[in-house]
Amino acid sequence: MRGIRGAITIKNDTEAEIFAAVRWMVTEMCRHNGVKPDDIGACILSATEDITAAYPATGARQIPGFDWVPLFDTRQVAVEGGIPLCIRALLLVDTDKAPNEIRHVYLNEAANLRPDWMKRK
Repeated sequence: MRGIRGAITIKNDTEAEIFAAVRWMVTEMCRHNGVKPDDIGACILSATEDITAAYPATGARQIPGFDWVPLFDTRQVAVEGGIPLCIRALLLVDTDKAPNEIRHVYLNEAANLRPDWMKRK
């Protein structure tokens, strides 16, 4: 089992933006790593305190094949100077890939969280 990380920012705290952002981020995490929903043991999603319009997991539930993927929402730790309007994800997946073969996905302003990983594309 391996963990795949992802993060994305939104411009506005609306249900539509939250759902679209989560669908894009999680779909890209799966696509870049050759992961199918049946490979996923769990998907943990966190949101900064300024995201209140919807549960991010509801957006992930809209992805085809995610009917049976266990999803969990949580709140990110509020850190001074942190990136606002940010949703993070951790997919726990069954894969034979080595840790250095995993491709983590950071979109929009969240790319600033892990510039070291973004260089490996």
